[in-house]
Amino acid sequence: MCSITLEWTEAGQLVTQTIQGKQASKNPGTVRIGRDRTRCDLVVSHPTVSGLHVELFFNDQTNMFYLRNLRDSNPPLVDGKILNQGEAVLNSGTYIYLGQVEVKVVSVFLGTSGVPPTVLLPPPANVAQYPSATGPTEYGLKCPKCLHISPYSQLDIGCPWCGTSLAAAVSVVLPPSGSRR
Repeated sequence: MCSITLEWTEAGQLVTQTIQGKQASKNPGTVRIGRDRTRCDLVVSHPTVSGLHVELFFNDQTNMFYLRNLRDSNPPLVDGKILNQGEAVLNSGTYIYLGQVEVKVVSVFLGTSGVPPTVLLPPPANVAQYPSATGPTEYGLKCPKCLHISPYSQLDIGCPWCGTSLAAAVSVVLPPSGSRR
């Protein structure tokens, strides 16, 4: 049986989740990760994580786990590289950034009945695991009603333009400070 184990910190607590290759989910064939409990199988509640952020799936043809981006405005980083479109292979030791949340792939087990499982090892230590030195990434929340972008600290207060709750807002990556209008 194939499985992948993820680990991240949620509200100061370490969370570990193991996903089976053919695990039942809200979207058959994939496990969706994000902030929205109604659409996601794994919920990460940090406000920089989009409501529906990424999906993880197992490909029988290649016998590998993959991650697919579901948000154009808030793409994940996989081992320091932005995943705008397509898929990224997940191995033990891969780091995924969903907004400001670091998710580590702790282990990947690939195997079939009668055959010992294959364990994918983490990448060599000299591979960069963090975002590039272009400076810290800033995030905002796009109001679902008026589409203005607020700092994520507004989550509990609501949109300062129209008053709409930002609980269902889309998390977006803001352009660097020097290029904002």
